[in-house]
Parts: sequence; structure tokens; C-alpha cells
Amino acid sequence: MTGEHTTAGEPGGPARTPKKPRSFWKELPILIGIALVLALLIKTFLVQAFSIPSDSMQNTLQQGDRVLVDKLTPWFGSEPERGEVVVFHDPDNWLAGEPTTDPNALQTFLSWIGLMPSAEEKDLIKRVIGVGGDTIECKGTGPLTVNGKALNEQSYVYAGNTPCSVDDQGGQFKVKVPKGFIWVMGDHRQNSRDSRYNQSDKNHGMVPVKDVVGRAVVVAWPINRWDNLPVPDTFDQSGLNAQPNAAGLPVAPQGIALLGVVPVVLWRRRKQ
Repeated sequence: MTGEHTTAGEPGGPARTPKKPRSFWKELPILIGIALVLALLIKTFLVQAFSIPSDSMQNTLQQGDRVLVDKLTPWFGSEPERGEVVVFHDPDNWLAGEPTTDPNALQTFLSWIGLMPSAEEKDLIKRVIGVGGDTIECKGTGPLTVNGKALNEQSYVYAGNTPCSVDDQGGQFKVKVPKGFIWVMGDHRQNSRDSRYNQSDKNHGMVPVKDVVGRAVVVAWPINRWDNLPVPDTFDQSGLNAQPNAAGLPVAPQGIALLGVVPVVLWRRRKQ
């Protein structure tokens, strides 16, 4: 009688030995690599952390605060709107004479993947007061007007400051914002070198929209200052021709990276 052929895993055949899962320590370098790649992608396309270098945005932002900046909505054509706090690249040497820091290797690496603010980028943070087509005017101590409408800025202008500064260096002005530009001012009006005091530059104090990194949406650090950064109600009044505000992404980059790793781990273990 001819012998019956059997295969592994069938009755009469040798038992299949289950594949042993990789140990946690072998998985760890892979998980760290995935997290770093996700964090780098998130920094490039979604959100990035920035540090507040001065007192020009008090009391909305304090020197040393860390804010998260929404970089996603500009990819879908969203542009800065009145009342938003935005981070933008130095348009034309606004930061001349400002001290620079010398980060160590660890700080440089963490800023490269978006887990720390970059110490080398020449960026500023201010509030958008006017967008393309707006006429903005300051007379005396204020109020500041946009398209003839007075802004009630009590909720965000630094206590003791006046909305307009009485000086001949730029505090008194009337400007029309060209398309593709924004006019920005600090909340600490008497301590902010913003659009008013850069009207002699190549953009006449305006910030090109293309230089805007994104909108600051959350104060993420220190913990006792966690808060969002909404558009003040005064910018919603009729007659300003304001457009609907773009939604922000108040999510920390490292948090998204960790969430992204979880399904990858589960998928890998199912495949083993």
C-alpha cells in the first residue's frame, strides 16, 4: 500500500511552530523612528511650536510662552484674517539688532523635528489688524479704525496702553493694505515694533501673506497658562467685511505622533 502524504499542520503531520513575536526592545527603535518621522511631517504640514521672545504681545502672550501654530489651513488656501495672532517670517530686517541664541545639539535636533521652537528662525508674532483692501487709521490715542469702524480693543490691548501711539515715528497713520498683504500690530502697543514702525521698509510696513507661517491657536506652555487664542469679538462687528474664521488645530505635535504609532504597532503585531 502506498503511504499517505501529509503536510505540516494536517493530522498526522508535524505541528507548526508559532512565530515568536519580537521583543519590546527590538521593536523600540522602529517605534522611535516612526514617531520621529511623524513628528517631522506634522511640523512641516500641520502644527509647530514657537517661543515668544519679547513682551510685545502682552498680556495675551508672555515672554517665554510656547504656542502651537496651525500650518495646515494655509495649505487649503486659507489666508490670515483680522484679529488672528499669526507667526510670520521677518519681512525686511525687522529683527535687526535683536540678540540671537546659540542652541546646543539637543535643542537643534528637537527643534528640527518640531518638539521645540527653533532658535534660529527669524520669525515674529503679532495680531492681524488689516487684510488686503482695508484702510486702517490711528489718530491721537485712538480708537484704531478699520474701514471707518472703531475697534474696541480693551480685551486684548495691554492695560495702561492706548490703542494708538502719539509720536512722529509711525504711531499716527492712515494706510491702505494692498492685496496679498496684512497689517500687524502688537497687543502691547507702546512696546511693539510692528507694521507702524517699519513703514520705511520695502513693503511699507506690510507683511506679505506668503511670509505667514500660520495662526497661533494655543498657548501650550507653561501648563498654568494653557489657553486658546480666539479672535476678539470686535472683529466680528458688521461693516468690517470679515470672512469666517478658519478652524485651527489645537493639538501638540508629539501627541499626534504617539497616536499615529499605535495603529502601526497593532498592524505589525497582527502580521506576525
